[in-house]
Formats: sequence, C-alpha cells, structure tokens
Amino acid sequence: MMNWKKHIVLFVSLTMLITACGDSETEPLQGKLKREEIEITTKVPGRILKMMVQEGDVVQKGDTLAVLDIPEVEAKLRQAEGAWLSAQSQYEMAQSGATKEEREQVEAVFQAAKEQFEFVQKTMERMHEMYKDSLISSQQFDEISAKFKGAKAQYEQARAKRAEVMSGVRSEKINMAKGQMERAKGALEEANVAYNERFVVAPADMDIQTVALEEGELALAGYTIFSGYQPNAPYLRFTVPESRVGSFSTGQQFTIIQPYTNDEFTAKLVSVRQLAAYANKTSSYPNYAMGESIYEIKLIPDAQDKVAGIYTNTTVLIKQ
Repeated sequence: MMNWKKHIVLFVSLTMLITACGDSETEPLQGKLKREEIEITTKVPGRILKMMVQEGDVVQKGDTLAVLDIPEVEAKLRQAEGAWLSAQSQYEMAQSGATKEEREQVEAVFQAAKEQFEFVQKTMERMHEMYKDSLISSQQFDEISAKFKGAKAQYEQARAKRAEVMSGVRSEKINMAKGQMERAKGALEEANVAYNERFVVAPADMDIQTVALEEGELALAGYTIFSGYQPNAPYLRFTVPESRVGSFSTGQQFTIIQPYTNDEFTAKLVSVRQLAAYANKTSSYPNYAMGESIYEIKLIPDAQDKVAGIYTNTTVLIKQ
C-alpha cells in the first residue's frame, strides 16, 4: 500500500515539473528597470561641517553636496605657501646675481687680502736674503714663510670669490634653485588639491538615495557619504535560462511592458552575459531547469522620456 502512495506522489511531482517547464517557455520574461548607480566618497578625512542635500534631492553635476572641516590640510597649505615663497625668492636671487653692496664688499675683501699678501711677499724676500747671510735663524725664516703661505692662500681665495661675483652666478646654482622652486610649487599644488577636497561635489546629475552621515560626524578617506542613481542612464536587466538564451542576440529590438500601468516602450538589446551566482539573478522566482546556466541580457530604452516616470527597480516584462 505504501509503494502505491509513493508512486502516486512521484507521478504528481513529475506532472507539476513538466507543467512548470512547459509554462516557462510561454510566460513573459520578468526583469527590472535599473539606473546607473553612483557612490560618492571622500579622498581625505574630515568632519562634516555642513550638509547641503538630503535624501530624495535631485542634483546637477558640480553641485556642492557637503562641506568638510579639514584643519590638518589647512596647516599643510600654509606650510607649502611659505616654502614656495622662499624657494621662489632664492631662484630670483640666483638669476639676478650679486647686489651692488655685495660686489663692493667682495671688492674690499679682495683689496685687503691683496695688500696683505704683497706686504708679506716683500717681507719674505728681505728675510730670505738675511737668512742666506745667516743674519736670522731658521726658526724666524720658517715663521715668515708660514705667514707668506697663509697670506697667499687668503689672497687666492678672495680673488676667486671676486671673479665669481663679477662674472655672475654659475648656471648649476641657478638650476639648483630652480629645482627647489619647482619642488615647492608641486607641494603647494598638492596642498591646494587636498584643500579643495573639503567641498564634496556631485560628479554627475543624480538622484540622492542615501545620505550616510550627519553634520559633525567624521568622514574617513574612501568612506561612501552619498549614493544614488543617474536619472539619465536607465537600462533593463533580464535573466534568461540556457534553454531560451539562443533566441536573443545583440541589436534586437523588443517591446517592453510596465505591468502595473500597461505602458509600453521599445528597447534595444546591447549585451548578453552568463551569471556566475544566483544572488545576481533578477527575478525572485526564475523558471529554469536544474543544472541550466543562467544568462543576463541588458537592454537600453530607445527613448529616455518613456521611462522617466518609472521608478528604479520596477518590474518590467518583454512583450511576447
């Protein structure tokens, strides 16, 4: 008796499965109307100083969504401005060369060293003659020789410095000053970019769906503050089992129905791709046989104004 019951249950199950498989070939495909999503994050950490929008607002590209308080960046900006000003002055000084006062100072040092050298040189000549006649000791002659060598070194140094100042600054020093100036300029530009990040702006026209933080809360770098949809970027997603995907190809035109209003519009199929996980499937109750691969087809509406009033994630059907 129990075997007959098992056979009956098995027969009913097979009948329902065959019926479901047969119905899945005729019932329309269900899909969703989607819009491209946008998530807005911060590049530098800061505290929300002022929130300019709220959930449900429609904003335009470039609109300010929030203002951050970033005191660390402000301090770095002042440091970069000071370094840039100093490096720029050094470069201009290197290009201009020595001033009139510096030239006069170098000339005075040179003349003093020259007179000292000439005096010691004459003394050295006299002492040399006296040393040859044994009128002075070797110690005395060595002392005057040391003074002569020192005076000569100071004279050569003053002469070289004078020649450098009179001929202008070496090109190597100018290039070095220029390199330091360019480095300071880059640091200043980097600080300005970071400082401008205190304004969180919309990268495109969008419908704000989620605002994650409130005024006074801390936004970390890379944290999503706003998320929403692009109203002008709608598309349609449908999941198709392996048994039916062969009837779809890119470029095809389809008539789409909004089942709750019976509105119709046309759309073009732009891509077909295999889905790797059930979590990505569009329909909550997809009809497909055990073991079948599942594919996603993506369609773009021919006229955006036809879907402007349809909410995101609304169910749509492909008209048979």
